[in-house]
Order: sequence, then C-alpha cells, then structure tokens
Amino acid sequence: MGVLWDRFCCQRPLAKTSLSKITDCSRWTTDFGELSRAVHRPRRGLSAPTTNIVSTESDCVVASGQGHFSKYTGDCMVISCCVGIMAYNEETNIGPLLEALLQQRLQLVDIAEIIVVASGCTDRTEAIVRDYCRKDGRVKLLVQRRREGKASAINLLLWNTSQEVVVLESADTLPRPDTIEALVSPFADPSVGMTGGRPVPTNDPASFMGFAAHLLWQLHHRVSLHKPKMGELIAFRRYFRQISHRSAVDEASIEPLIKGQGLRLLYVPEAVVLNKGPETVSDFFRQRRRIFAGHLYVKDTLGYKVSTLNGLPILLLFLQEMKPTWRYLLWGPAVALLECLARLLGAYDYMVKRKNPFVWPVAKSTKDIVQAATG
Repeated sequence: MGVLWDRFCCQRPLAKTSLSKITDCSRWTTDFGELSRAVHRPRRGLSAPTTNIVSTESDCVVASGQGHFSKYTGDCMVISCCVGIMAYNEETNIGPLLEALLQQRLQLVDIAEIIVVASGCTDRTEAIVRDYCRKDGRVKLLVQRRREGKASAINLLLWNTSQEVVVLESADTLPRPDTIEALVSPFADPSVGMTGGRPVPTNDPASFMGFAAHLLWQLHHRVSLHKPKMGELIAFRRYFRQISHRSAVDEASIEPLIKGQGLRLLYVPEAVVLNKGPETVSDFFRQRRRIFAGHLYVKDTLGYKVSTLNGLPILLLFLQEMKPTWRYLLWGPAVALLECLARLLGAYDYMVKRKNPFVWPVAKSTKDIVQAATG
C-alpha cells in the first residue's frame, strides 16, 4: 500500500493553482484521444479537455493545486464548494434537484457553482439544465456525446472546477434544505478530507422491496456510524485530478485516495439525502451485483476494502435490527438471501467473467424519486 500511495497520492498540502472556469451553458463534447499531455502537463488557463480523462487500471493523478477554499464574510469564514451532478437521462429529477440545491439554507457554506455533466443523454436533461443556466449563473453544463461511465464524467468535472471542496450528488436523489451546509461545514477542520451524507429511501416500507430498501440503508447507516461508508452524496477535498475511469463505484474509489493522504473520512448523518431503492427484484440484483463487483475491483486495484465488503459485521448488525414483527421475521431473511445471491453474482462477474460494469444498465424503478418523495 505504501508504494501505491507514494506513486499516486500526495502526502502534503498542494500548491495553489488555477483551473479554468466553465462558460455558462457551454457545450463541451468529449471523445477518446491522447491523454498523456492533457493529464500530466497542466498549464495555467487550462480549458476543459477535448478527450475523456481516461485512466489506467489503478491510477490517480494528483492535482497540481488546491484551488479556492474559503472566503471571509465579516468575522465568519465561509467554505466555498462545487456541487457536481453526473446525469444520464434524468429529465424527471434534474429540475427538482437543481431547484433543491439552489434553495439550500446556507450560513458557513457557499455553493460557488453547480456543474452538471450530461453523458449521452437522449431526453430533455440538457435542455432543462440550460434553462437553469440562464436563471442562475452558478449552474453550468458539460456534455459528453457518449455515455462512458460515471467515473469518466467525474474526471471531466474535476478538470473543470477550481474549488477545493467538491460535492458529488447522485442525479436521482434530493437533498433536504440543510443538507449541503451539514455536509460541507466539517471541512473547517483541516484533518477532514471527505464527508458522506445519510441516504434515506422514499420507498413504501409496507411493500417487500420498500422494506428491503429501508433495511439495507439502515444497515448502511449503522455501519457508517462506526466506520464511514460513503454513498449517494459525498464531499471531498480535490487533492487528486482523476479516478480510474473503469470504476463502477466512485465513492469507494475516492475513499482510499483521501485516506492515503492522512485525512479523515467523516460520516454526517444530519446530511440527509432522499433516494429511491429498486422496486423490482431484477433491478435489485442488477444494482447490488454491480456494486459488489465494483467493490472487488477497488480491492483488487487499490488494495482498499470498503467497510461493507465483509459480510460478518453486517450480519451482526442485521440481527440487532431484527424486531418481533412478521415483516422482520419473514421478509428480513428473504432480503438477506437476496443480498447474498447478488454478492455471489457480483463475485462471479468480476472474478470469473472479469467483468467490471463501469457503464451499467439503468435500474429504472429507482428513478421516480420526485413522485416517491411527494406522494
């Protein structure tokens, strides 16, 4: 592990530099092309790359600067941040998500910019974002012609922000009014390198799949209280310039890059973000096996195990969560069985088929978050 960090990560604060701003409502298109000059020789005034930032199997190129971090308002230091949203055909939720971000209640935090990376969208996602660009100058749009994975979109975002603190929010989620304040304010402590919010599903817990979603995210919450496991909504110091474009689990790929620099991961349960779990068994398997395969990829390439990779502690927490009701007694073991099967399939995908689905099929039943949250 020491060799890995010496090669890919920086153990000290980075010198200040300036990355380019994105022109409001500009349309950047990306294709594959030569990487070496764009990645390894940053120049002052660097614009968005015309290539995807493609990385090798386990690389992380250290950023050459911290960028903007804070400003002072009176006697109070305000932490500036960039919120990044990676979107693929999110016309249903992208508007409400942008509205929720623009209406955040902020005191110690300033959202300097909101960058949406639209990857291969064939619906109205881009048009909706452009409308918000015209309404508020903080909203900016980057476009990829083809869908090439969330990690590739994140790399494009990292190249096009000068903010030291970057927030990543899944496009199919909704933050509560105080979520970004709670998530970003801990960066006033220089030892904090990454924070994660608490995902809360909007599924009906009276249905089997809704029960499964609530149970799994409750276990995720319990695990994170002791050993942070990031998901759905994270913030981190931009001390690196890219993650592996082959990663299917961006949060898990970022965790070791932050910890390798001697910084802390912090779980912030007050930073609540609403999401929606799968409503069908097929979507459940599709999502859970992809995530487990991605965690195995991170373990294999970065030597890092996320806190939920080992099933034994989760089993113990599962037993603690059990309640003397028929749903827990009947549905609880069924959910545990489905999770075990999904993990076995994920292990088969990665270890036997050598498949790491960094561009994955969409679990459609997880996308109507607005209706679920309001109805």
